[in-house]
Amino acid sequence: MATPIIQAKDVWKEYGDNVVLERINLSVMEGEFVSIVGASGCGKSTFLNLLLGNESVSRGQLLLNGDILPNEPGPERGIVFQKYSVFPHLSAVQNVMLSDVFAQSPFVSRLFGKEKQQAYTQAMAMLDKVGLSHAAHKYPAELSGGMQQRLAIAQALMKKPKILLLDEPFGALDPGIRKDMHKLVHQLWQEHKLTIFMITHDLSEGFSLGNRLWVFDKHRHDAQHPERFGAQVTYDIPIAKDIQNLSFTEDMKPVIDASVA
Repeated sequence: MATPIIQAKDVWKEYGDNVVLERINLSVMEGEFVSIVGASGCGKSTFLNLLLGNESVSRGQLLLNGDILPNEPGPERGIVFQKYSVFPHLSAVQNVMLSDVFAQSPFVSRLFGKEKQQAYTQAMAMLDKVGLSHAAHKYPAELSGGMQQRLAIAQALMKKPKILLLDEPFGALDPGIRKDMHKLVHQLWQEHKLTIFMITHDLSEGFSLGNRLWVFDKHRHDAQHPERFGAQVTYDIPIAKDIQNLSFTEDMKPVIDASVA
């Protein structure tokens, strides 16, 4: 039986007496696209930070390909935030080059000769893939919101990650641009055989892009001490691709309520 690329075994995340996540048990196979919804403040971004390695679990185990996930970001995990994580003083192509070579050289200007040309060629190819080759020499301030988000995705993909983490990547974009970005992410998911975890507050977006949808919510509540209990994955819904354009039924109402509360 294949080993899950990500597996959580009774994972808890606590900050002192504040329990954010509790009893998270799940497995994700390579190539899955997991959409994550839930009320604000219920631990979705915390879970993504655990996957990235920016945070460590308080209890339990979080495994990457069967081994304990390192407590630091690695090249096998890329991330794209809602706020554009690009370097304003670098052009688009320099931003992407930097993403590829940062581990070897902290500054693009330190690349010389053949090494620099190779990095430039690879960066241009990635910009072309995300539809930004025409803006390669523009600075982020000269790019629209959608273009900046394409640039952030190009950065994340340059290290050839196996896992892509998306933290509300389209929340600040206009509806028309969001639709274009949906097509791009879906195309990249299939072409690169990525495993994707995407946080969204748009339920229809979660259903249309993912092949699995998680709802984070609290099973237990204490009105006097809300910090005593953390969120869990209360729904884990497989999504068949032939129902991408489904209409919501009463059976899905608890999911809708949880995601927009």
